Amino acid sequence: MNLLIYKTLEELNQDLADYVIKIAEMSIEENDRFNFVLTGGSSPKALYHLLATEGQHRIDWEKVYFFFGDERNVPANDDNYNGLMAKKTILDPLGIKEDHIFYVDTTLAPEKAAIEYKKAIDKHFNGEDIVFDLILLGMGDDAHTASIFPHTTLVKDKEVNIAAVYVEKLDTYRISFTAPLINKADNVAFLVFGENKAEALKHVIGDTEKNVDLYPSQLIDPIDGKLTWFTDEAATKLLED
Repeated sequence: MNLLIYKTLEELNQDLADYVIKIAEMSIEENDRFNFVLTGGSSPKALYHLLATEGQHRIDWEKVYFFFGDERNVPANDDNYNGLMAKKTILDPLGIKEDHIFYVDTTLAPEKAAIEYKKAIDKHFNGEDIVFDLILLGMGDDAHTASIFPHTTLVKDKEVNIAAVYVEKLDTYRISFTAPLINKADNVAFLVFGENKAEALKHVIGDTEKNVDLYPSQLIDPIDGKLTWFTDEAATKLLED
């Protein structure tokens, strides 16, 4: 695990953008494509803007395929739909072709949406192991990541899969990568900043004994890949040196 701590969000996002572009360049050079899993919410908006502007001419975006680590069970035109946020901030600005974007079809029931998303990804990987080049993740102040929330079925899910999960505290369903699928990636990067994340981060990184039911982000530990945390001083203030 590599823990990077920044004084400012500007420095964090710039370094993370450079990191994404570096991995993209290597993946395209080696495999002629870059399989990139986006994270949702508001945290990555500045990063996506950087990639769509400063990063516009630094890689061949026609060889990038975009996926979503989780999705909310809302219509595709809903402001809470992760795909819509990405469409506005990075996909449309870069002119990404529709057949290079793998949206979750939330017109389907959650369980069916998860099954169909897995089928689409299986087809993209042509029956080979699903190993993404880079998965971006966020972390909630309750230590959830993707839609692996504390005390939900996804915490104990051992399948390399996409799953629907009911999140009781939100009274809604989500569609999410499972931890075993995330852990197959070549690179996983957490984007975590702000004082409100400090307590969760202290447990996720700092605890000697794991309690994944309470702190699901502890589940993320790539099998053969690299894990990097991009954080700021506020989020890491409770960590011991």
